[in-house]
Amino acid sequence: MNPLVWLILAIIVALILAIIVATYNRFIVYRGRIDNAWAQVQVQLKRRWDLIPNLVETVKGYAAHESGTLEAVTAARGAAVSATTPASSAQAEAGLSAALRQLLAVAESYPDLKANQNFLSLQGDLRDTEDKISYARQFFNDTVMNYNIAIARFPGVIIANLFNFKARESFEAPTDEQDAPKVSFETAPPEAE
Repeated sequence: MNPLVWLILAIIVALILAIIVATYNRFIVYRGRIDNAWAQVQVQLKRRWDLIPNLVETVKGYAAHESGTLEAVTAARGAAVSATTPASSAQAEAGLSAALRQLLAVAESYPDLKANQNFLSLQGDLRDTEDKISYARQFFNDTVMNYNIAIARFPGVIIANLFNFKARESFEAPTDEQDAPKVSFETAPPEAE
C-alpha cells in the first residue's frame, strides 16, 4: 500500500479518536456541572429547611391552637429532607410549599404575629431563600437539558451509548401543584333545590 494511503488512514483514525475523546470529556464535564448544580439546589433547600423550625416556633407562640397546620409543616419538612432524587425532591418540596402557604395564611389571622420582628425577619429570609431556590433549580434544569441534548445528538448519541451515559431527570414541579390553590369560604356545599 502506498504510504500516502496509510497517512490518510492514520489521520482519519486520529480524528475519530479525537472526536470520541472530546465528546466523552464533554459528557464528563456536563455530569460534573449537573452534580454541582444539584448540590447548589440542596444548599438552598437546606437553608429553607433550617428556617422552617424557627418559623414554626414563632407561629406556635402566637397560634398554639393551630397545631394541625404546624404539624403539617413539620411533616412536609421531614419528607423534603428525606427526598433523594430530583423527582422525589420536587414532589416533597411542592408539599412543603403548600404547607408553608397554609402556615403563612394562618399568620395573617394574628396581627400581633404579623408585627413580630422575629417573624418578619424569618419571613423575609424565607422569601429570599425561595428566590435563591428558584434560581438554583433553573440553573440545574438548564444544565440537565444541555447534557440531555448533547447525549441525544449525533455523534454524541453513539459515544453516550458506548460509554453508558444516561439522560438525567430535571427538577420539575408536579403538574397538580402548578395550579393556583382554590380558596373557598363555604362551610358546606349549597343545598340542591
